[in-house]
Amino acid sequence: MSTVMYRTLGRSGIKVSALGMGCWAIGGPFWSGETPLGWGEVDDGESIRAIHRAIDLGCNFFDTANVYGAGHSERVLGSALAGRRDKVVIATKFNAVFDEITRQVSGSDSSHAGIRTACEDSLRRLGTDFIDLYQFHDNGFPAEKAEPIRETLEDLVKEGKIRTYGWSTDFPDRAEVFAQGEHCTAIQFQLNVLDDNPDVVSLCERYNLAAINRGPLAMGLLTGKYTVGTQVTPDDVRGEKSPEWMKYFKDGKPSSEFMKMREAVRDILTSSGRAVAQGALAWLWARSPQTLPIPGFRTVKQVEENCQAMAFGPLTSGQMSEIAALLSG
Repeated sequence: MSTVMYRTLGRSGIKVSALGMGCWAIGGPFWSGETPLGWGEVDDGESIRAIHRAIDLGCNFFDTANVYGAGHSERVLGSALAGRRDKVVIATKFNAVFDEITRQVSGSDSSHAGIRTACEDSLRRLGTDFIDLYQFHDNGFPAEKAEPIRETLEDLVKEGKIRTYGWSTDFPDRAEVFAQGEHCTAIQFQLNVLDDNPDVVSLCERYNLAAINRGPLAMGLLTGKYTVGTQVTPDDVRGEKSPEWMKYFKDGKPSSEFMKMREAVRDILTSSGRAVAQGALAWLWARSPQTLPIPGFRTVKQVEENCQAMAFGPLTSGQMSEIAALLSG
Protein backbone atom coordinates (compact mmCIF):
# COMPACT_ATOMS: atom_id res chain seq x y z
CA MET A 1 0.00 0.00 0.00
CA SER A 2 1.35 3.41 -0.93
CA THR A 3 1.00 6.57 1.12
CA VAL A 4 -2.61 7.77 0.87
CA MET A 5 -3.91 11.25 1.65
CA TYR A 6 -7.60 11.65 2.41
CA ARG A 7 -10.12 14.45 2.09
CA THR A 8 -13.82 14.80 2.86
CA LEU A 9 -16.19 15.13 -0.08
CA GLY A 10 -17.58 18.51 0.92
CA ARG A 11 -20.40 18.57 3.45
CA SER A 12 -21.43 14.96 2.70
CA GLY A 13 -18.93 13.60 5.22
CA ILE A 14 -17.89 10.93 2.68
CA LYS A 15 -14.18 10.13 3.06
CA VAL A 16 -12.28 9.97 -0.23
CA SER A 17 -8.68 9.69 -1.34
CA ALA A 18 -7.21 13.15 -2.01
CA LEU A 19 -6.53 11.95 -5.55
CA GLY A 20 -9.40 10.89 -7.77
CA MET A 21 -9.28 9.11 -11.11
CA GLY A 22 -10.77 10.97 -14.10
CA CYS A 23 -12.40 8.47 -16.47
CA TRP A 24 -12.94 10.62 -19.58
CA ALA A 25 -10.04 9.17 -21.59
CA ILE A 26 -10.94 5.52 -20.96
CA GLY A 27 -14.24 6.05 -22.79
CA GLY A 28 -12.41 6.11 -26.13
CA PRO A 29 -13.43 8.20 -29.15
CA PHE A 30 -16.79 9.95 -29.47
CA TRP A 31 -17.88 12.91 -31.55
CA SER A 32 -20.17 15.85 -32.09
CA GLY A 33 -20.42 15.88 -35.88
CA GLU A 34 -16.77 15.94 -36.95
CA THR A 35 -15.52 17.44 -33.69
CA PRO A 36 -13.68 14.85 -31.57
CA LEU A 37 -14.64 14.78 -27.88
CA GLY A 38 -12.59 11.79 -26.72
CA TRP A 39 -8.88 11.11 -26.31
CA GLY A 40 -8.32 8.53 -29.03
CA GLU A 41 -8.44 4.75 -29.06
CA VAL A 42 -8.16 2.83 -25.80
CA ASP A 43 -7.51 -0.71 -24.60
CA ASP A 44 -10.36 -1.69 -22.26
CA GLY A 45 -8.27 -4.43 -20.67
CA GLU A 46 -5.56 -1.91 -19.73
CA SER A 47 -8.23 0.51 -18.46
CA ILE A 48 -9.61 -2.16 -16.13
CA ARG A 49 -6.12 -3.11 -14.92
CA ALA A 50 -5.42 0.58 -14.25
CA ILE A 51 -8.63 0.96 -12.22
CA HIS A 52 -7.75 -2.11 -10.16
CA ARG A 53 -4.24 -0.76 -9.60
CA ALA A 54 -5.64 2.58 -8.43
CA ILE A 55 -7.79 0.78 -5.85
CA ASP A 56 -4.80 -1.29 -4.71
CA LEU A 57 -2.86 1.97 -4.20
CA GLY A 58 -5.62 3.42 -2.03
CA CYS A 59 -7.48 5.57 -4.55
CA ASN A 60 -11.24 5.23 -4.01
CA PHE A 61 -12.77 8.12 -5.98
CA PHE A 62 -13.67 7.66 -9.66
CA ASP A 63 -15.20 10.43 -11.75
CA THR A 64 -16.85 9.76 -15.10
CA ALA A 65 -19.82 11.02 -17.16
CA ASN A 66 -22.56 9.33 -19.12
CA VAL A 67 -21.30 11.00 -22.33
CA TYR A 68 -17.63 9.90 -22.09
CA GLY A 69 -17.22 7.51 -25.00
CA ALA A 70 -21.01 7.75 -25.42
CA GLY A 71 -21.60 5.48 -22.43
CA HIS A 72 -18.44 3.41 -22.83
CA SER A 73 -16.53 4.91 -19.89
CA GLU A 74 -19.38 4.07 -17.50
CA ARG A 75 -19.54 0.52 -18.87
CA VAL A 76 -15.79 -0.04 -18.47
CA LEU A 77 -15.82 1.44 -14.97
CA GLY A 78 -18.81 -0.71 -14.04
CA SER A 79 -17.01 -3.84 -15.27
CA ALA A 80 -13.86 -2.95 -13.34
CA LEU A 81 -15.78 -2.29 -10.12
CA ALA A 82 -17.83 -5.51 -10.17
CA GLY A 83 -17.31 -7.07 -6.74
CA ARG A 84 -15.51 -3.92 -5.54
CA ARG A 85 -18.41 -1.46 -5.31
CA ASP A 86 -18.16 -1.19 -1.53
CA LYS A 87 -14.55 0.00 -1.81
CA VAL A 88 -15.20 3.05 -4.00
CA VAL A 89 -17.03 6.36 -4.39
CA ILE A 90 -18.49 6.84 -7.87
CA ALA A 91 -19.16 10.24 -9.42
CA THR A 92 -20.81 10.58 -12.81
CA LYS A 93 -22.57 13.32 -14.78
CA PHE A 94 -25.71 13.88 -16.82
CA ASN A 95 -27.06 16.22 -19.49
CA ALA A 96 -25.79 15.01 -22.88
CA VAL A 97 -27.96 13.07 -25.31
CA PHE A 98 -26.01 10.61 -27.47
CA ASP A 99 -26.12 7.40 -29.48
CA GLU A 100 -24.08 4.56 -27.97
CA ILE A 101 -23.73 2.83 -31.34
CA THR A 102 -22.60 5.75 -33.54
CA ARG A 103 -20.89 7.50 -30.58
CA GLN A 104 -22.39 10.78 -31.74
CA VAL A 105 -23.54 13.44 -29.26
CA SER A 106 -26.78 14.98 -30.53
CA GLY A 107 -27.87 17.42 -27.83
CA SER A 108 -28.72 17.85 -24.16
CA ASP A 109 -31.67 17.25 -21.84
CA SER A 110 -31.91 18.80 -18.38
CA SER A 111 -35.67 18.32 -18.03
CA HIS A 112 -37.09 16.48 -15.00
CA ALA A 113 -37.83 13.41 -17.16
CA GLY A 114 -34.49 13.65 -18.98
CA ILE A 115 -32.50 13.67 -15.73
CA ARG A 116 -34.41 10.68 -14.36
CA THR A 117 -33.88 8.70 -17.57
CA ALA A 118 -30.18 9.57 -17.64
CA CYS A 119 -29.82 8.48 -14.01
CA GLU A 120 -31.42 5.07 -14.66
CA ASP A 121 -29.21 4.59 -17.73
CA SER A 122 -26.06 5.43 -15.75
CA LEU A 123 -27.05 3.10 -12.90
CA ARG A 124 -27.46 0.28 -15.43
CA ARG A 125 -24.15 0.94 -17.25
CA LEU A 126 -22.25 1.27 -13.95
CA GLY A 127 -23.89 -1.87 -12.53
CA THR A 128 -24.80 -0.17 -9.25
CA ASP A 129 -27.92 0.63 -7.22
CA PHE A 130 -26.86 4.18 -6.40
CA ILE A 131 -24.50 6.96 -7.50
CA ASP A 132 -22.45 8.65 -4.79
CA LEU A 133 -22.11 12.01 -6.58
CA TYR A 134 -24.32 12.99 -9.54
CA GLN A 135 -23.19 16.12 -11.40
CA PHE A 136 -24.91 18.48 -13.83
CA HIS A 137 -22.68 18.52 -16.92
CA ASP A 138 -23.35 21.94 -18.47
CA ASN A 139 -20.75 24.60 -17.77
CA GLY A 140 -22.75 27.57 -19.05
CA PHE A 141 -26.38 26.68 -18.26
CA PRO A 142 -28.20 29.86 -17.10
CA ALA A 143 -28.07 30.25 -13.31
CA GLU A 144 -31.63 31.61 -13.19
CA LYS A 145 -33.00 28.39 -14.73
CA ALA A 146 -31.06 25.93 -12.58
CA GLU A 147 -33.29 25.65 -9.50
CA PRO A 148 -35.66 23.01 -11.00
CA ILE A 149 -32.63 20.86 -11.86
CA ARG A 150 -31.43 21.11 -8.28
CA GLU A 151 -34.87 20.10 -6.98
CA THR A 152 -34.99 17.06 -9.29
CA LEU A 153 -31.63 16.02 -7.83
CA GLU A 154 -32.98 16.45 -4.29
CA ASP A 155 -35.82 14.09 -5.29
CA LEU A 156 -33.31 11.51 -6.51
CA VAL A 157 -31.51 11.72 -3.14
CA LYS A 158 -34.80 11.08 -1.31
CA GLU A 159 -35.41 8.03 -3.51
CA GLY A 160 -31.93 6.62 -2.81
CA LYS A 161 -30.82 6.74 -6.45
CA ILE A 162 -28.02 9.21 -5.61
CA ARG A 163 -26.34 10.18 -2.34
CA THR A 164 -25.23 13.72 -3.25
CA TYR A 165 -25.02 16.03 -6.26
CA GLY A 166 -23.02 18.89 -7.74
CA TRP A 167 -22.48 21.01 -10.83
CA SER A 168 -19.58 20.92 -13.27
CA THR A 169 -19.22 24.65 -13.91
CA ASP A 170 -16.46 27.26 -13.89
CA PHE A 171 -18.84 30.06 -12.87
CA PRO A 172 -19.48 31.11 -9.25
CA ASP A 173 -23.03 32.43 -9.87
CA ARG A 174 -24.07 29.01 -11.16
CA ALA A 175 -22.32 27.15 -8.35
CA GLU A 176 -24.08 29.41 -5.84
CA VAL A 177 -27.52 28.21 -6.98
CA PHE A 178 -26.67 24.56 -6.33
CA ALA A 179 -24.90 25.43 -3.06
CA GLN A 180 -28.32 26.29 -1.58
CA GLY A 181 -29.43 22.66 -1.94
CA GLU A 182 -29.19 20.48 1.15
CA HIS A 183 -27.44 17.58 -0.58
CA CYS A 184 -25.18 19.55 -2.90
CA THR A 185 -21.63 18.62 -1.90
CA ALA A 186 -19.32 19.44 -4.83
CA ILE A 187 -18.51 21.81 -7.66
CA GLN A 188 -16.31 20.50 -10.45
CA PHE A 189 -14.29 23.13 -12.30
CA GLN A 190 -11.13 23.64 -14.26
CA LEU A 191 -8.18 24.30 -11.97
CA ASN A 192 -4.45 23.81 -12.28
CA VAL A 193 -1.21 25.62 -11.50
CA LEU A 194 -1.37 27.46 -14.86
CA ASP A 195 -5.07 28.32 -14.66
CA ASP A 196 -6.43 29.36 -11.25
CA ASN A 197 -10.08 30.13 -10.43
CA PRO A 198 -10.04 31.97 -7.08
CA ASP A 199 -13.76 32.84 -7.19
CA VAL A 200 -14.98 29.25 -7.32
CA VAL A 201 -12.29 28.06 -4.88
CA SER A 202 -13.47 30.60 -2.31
CA LEU A 203 -17.13 29.69 -2.89
CA CYS A 204 -16.33 26.02 -2.22
CA GLU A 205 -14.52 27.00 0.98
CA ARG A 206 -17.43 29.22 2.07
CA TYR A 207 -20.07 26.53 1.57
CA ASN A 208 -17.86 23.54 2.50
CA LEU A 209 -18.15 21.98 -0.95
CA ALA A 210 -15.58 19.69 -2.53
CA ALA A 211 -13.66 21.55 -5.24
CA ILE A 212 -13.20 18.77 -7.80
CA ASN A 213 -10.46 19.77 -10.22
CA ARG A 214 -10.88 18.81 -13.84
CA GLY A 215 -7.95 19.58 -16.11
CA PRO A 216 -5.54 19.31 -13.15
CA LEU A 217 -2.69 18.56 -15.56
CA ALA A 218 -3.87 21.09 -18.20
CA MET A 219 -4.97 18.34 -20.61
CA GLY A 220 -1.49 16.80 -20.49
CA LEU A 221 0.69 19.93 -20.64
CA LEU A 222 1.70 19.37 -17.03
CA THR A 223 2.87 15.80 -17.61
CA GLY A 224 6.08 16.90 -19.32
CA LYS A 225 5.18 14.56 -22.19
CA TYR A 226 4.54 17.36 -24.68
CA THR A 227 6.89 19.77 -26.44
CA VAL A 228 5.97 22.82 -28.52
CA GLY A 229 6.01 20.78 -31.73
CA THR A 230 3.98 17.78 -30.52
CA GLN A 231 1.03 16.97 -32.83
CA VAL A 232 -1.87 14.96 -31.40
CA THR A 233 -4.01 12.55 -33.43
CA PRO A 234 -7.16 13.71 -35.29
CA ASP A 235 -9.53 11.64 -33.09
CA ASP A 236 -8.24 13.41 -29.96
CA VAL A 237 -10.20 16.26 -28.32
CA ARG A 238 -6.95 18.26 -28.44
CA GLY A 239 -6.51 17.71 -32.19
CA GLU A 240 -6.82 20.07 -35.17
CA LYS A 241 -10.64 20.00 -35.04
CA SER A 242 -10.79 20.53 -31.28
CA PRO A 243 -13.81 22.24 -29.65
CA GLU A 244 -13.76 26.02 -29.17
CA TRP A 245 -13.22 25.71 -25.41
CA MET A 246 -9.94 23.81 -25.82
CA LYS A 247 -7.40 26.46 -24.79
CA TYR A 248 -4.39 24.35 -23.79
CA PHE A 249 -3.91 23.07 -27.35
CA LYS A 250 -4.37 24.98 -30.62
CA ASP A 251 -4.42 23.37 -34.09
CA GLY A 252 -3.46 20.07 -32.50
CA LYS A 253 -0.33 21.44 -30.79
CA PRO A 254 0.37 22.64 -27.24
CA SER A 255 -0.34 26.33 -26.61
CA SER A 256 2.98 28.20 -26.59
CA GLU A 257 1.64 30.59 -23.94
CA PHE A 258 0.82 27.81 -21.49
CA MET A 259 4.07 26.00 -22.31
CA LYS A 260 6.04 29.12 -21.33
CA MET A 261 4.15 29.24 -18.03
CA ARG A 262 4.93 25.58 -17.40
CA GLU A 263 8.65 26.12 -17.99
CA ALA A 264 8.64 29.12 -15.64
CA VAL A 265 7.53 26.96 -12.70
CA ARG A 266 9.01 23.59 -13.71
CA ASP A 267 11.90 23.73 -11.20
CA ILE A 268 9.53 24.24 -8.28
CA LEU A 269 7.10 21.56 -9.45
CA THR A 270 9.93 19.05 -9.77
CA SER A 271 11.39 19.80 -6.32
CA SER A 272 12.13 16.89 -3.96
CA GLY A 273 12.34 14.49 -6.90
CA ARG A 274 8.77 14.91 -8.11
CA ALA A 275 7.78 14.47 -11.74
CA VAL A 276 6.12 17.55 -13.29
CA ALA A 277 2.66 15.98 -12.95
CA GLN A 278 3.28 15.14 -9.31
CA GLY A 279 4.27 18.77 -8.65
CA ALA A 280 1.13 19.98 -10.39
CA LEU A 281 -1.00 17.77 -8.11
CA ALA A 282 0.99 19.00 -5.09
CA TRP A 283 0.09 22.59 -6.06
CA LEU A 284 -3.61 21.70 -6.09
CA TRP A 285 -3.52 20.08 -2.66
CA ALA A 286 -1.79 23.17 -1.26
CA ARG A 287 -4.25 25.50 -3.00
CA SER A 288 -7.18 24.70 -0.68
CA PRO A 289 -8.30 22.02 1.79
CA GLN A 290 -11.35 21.50 -0.45
CA THR A 291 -9.48 20.50 -3.63
CA LEU A 292 -9.75 17.03 -5.15
CA PRO A 293 -7.82 16.62 -8.43
CA ILE A 294 -9.01 13.98 -10.89
CA PRO A 295 -6.25 13.48 -13.49
CA GLY A 296 -7.13 11.27 -16.43
CA PHE A 297 -5.43 7.96 -17.15
CA ARG A 298 -5.20 5.29 -19.81
CA THR A 299 -2.44 3.06 -18.42
CA VAL A 300 -1.36 1.40 -15.20
CA LYS A 301 1.87 3.42 -15.36
CA GLN A 302 -0.01 6.75 -15.35
CA VAL A 303 -2.06 5.64 -12.34
CA GLU A 304 1.08 4.63 -10.44
CA GLU A 305 2.85 7.92 -11.11
CA ASN A 306 -0.19 9.99 -10.10
CA CYS A 307 -0.79 7.97 -6.93
CA GLN A 308 2.88 8.37 -5.99
CA ALA A 309 2.25 12.14 -5.78
CA MET A 310 0.44 11.52 -2.48
CA ALA A 311 3.71 10.29 -0.92
CA PHE A 312 5.26 13.73 -1.60
CA GLY A 313 2.24 15.64 -0.26
CA PRO A 314 1.35 19.30 -0.96
CA LEU A 315 3.78 22.07 -1.86
CA THR A 316 4.85 24.38 0.96
CA SER A 317 3.37 27.85 1.42
CA GLY A 318 6.75 29.26 0.38
CA GLN A 319 6.69 27.32 -2.87
CA MET A 320 3.12 28.45 -3.51
CA SER A 321 4.15 32.08 -3.07
CA GLU A 322 7.14 31.60 -5.36
CA ILE A 323 4.93 30.13 -8.10
CA ALA A 324 2.39 32.94 -7.73
CA ALA A 325 5.17 35.52 -8.12
CA LEU A 326 6.61 33.82 -11.21
CA LEU A 327 3.24 33.54 -12.96
CA SER A 328 2.03 37.05 -12.09
CA GLY A 329 5.07 38.50 -13.84
